[in-house]
Amino acid sequence: MAVALPVRHSFAPAGGRLFSVLQAVVRRPEGLFGFSVIVTLLLIAVFAPWISPHDPAAQHISDRLQGPSREYPLGTDQLGRDLLSRIFYGTRVAFGVAIPAVAGALALGLVLGIAAGYFAGKVDNVLVVMFDTLQAFPTVILALALIALLGPSLQNVIIVMIVSFAPAYGRVCRALVISVKQNLFVEAARALGASDARIAAVHIVPNILAPLRILLAMDIPSAIVVEAGLSFLGLGIQPPTPSWGSILSEGFSRVRDSPWPVLWAGLALMVTTLAFTMFSERLSEVADPRLVVRHWRRP
Repeated sequence: MAVALPVRHSFAPAGGRLFSVLQAVVRRPEGLFGFSVIVTLLLIAVFAPWISPHDPAAQHISDRLQGPSREYPLGTDQLGRDLLSRIFYGTRVAFGVAIPAVAGALALGLVLGIAAGYFAGKVDNVLVVMFDTLQAFPTVILALALIALLGPSLQNVIIVMIVSFAPAYGRVCRALVISVKQNLFVEAARALGASDARIAAVHIVPNILAPLRILLAMDIPSAIVVEAGLSFLGLGIQPPTPSWGSILSEGFSRVRDSPWPVLWAGLALMVTTLAFTMFSERLSEVADPRLVVRHWRRP
């Protein structure tokens, strides 16, 4: 009797269609705007040491609290540090925290979500309770509590955000696994003697990655905002490392003397969040018209 071999079905477009998907994304103004801003920010993050006109930590007290000029295109802060250079290096910090934090949350959520959805029973019950407990706290409140325990540092900020963001990925992954594991190709793989690990890695994971990728794109700006909020409160990236949040915090103390630090750091956060939101919304429509993701987090 012939046995049907397992067939891999996936929501995600094949590798050969990646360029066409990107083309479809940028055809719309919101997709083009989001993609252009994201690429620009990534280039700034990578090349910040070469394109920054000054050392971001260098103090020029005689030039403190200046407005935009030829020497300082965005002005200076209360210590005479060049705001353009600090914004550029703050972009490095923002992406250097957000990308590994969200990627780590995706990996952790993927493992836990597969375990919950595939094995069910007591494992599922324990993990769902854990997800619900962590998600009961707003992201910033949970991050503040964990930072208070671990202490402020770059590594701890990343760990805190992984723990804060992972439950959302775990719940989505669990729901997708429960749906995918009912398909005939999974049953066929099991009948052919495939192990649980192989079924999960070869036949389940490729079928649930597309929605998770879209959630990842939408969570990067959330992670950037959380990092900026922690740095604003003095619990995130510590001085003299420039962060958009620390620039905002220092600027608010002298906002009546010079509004420029608050203006430029706030604008950087606003444009970054808007670009990622518009790009990910358009990407979700193109990748799978049936999948319209609305992923909101409580601040």
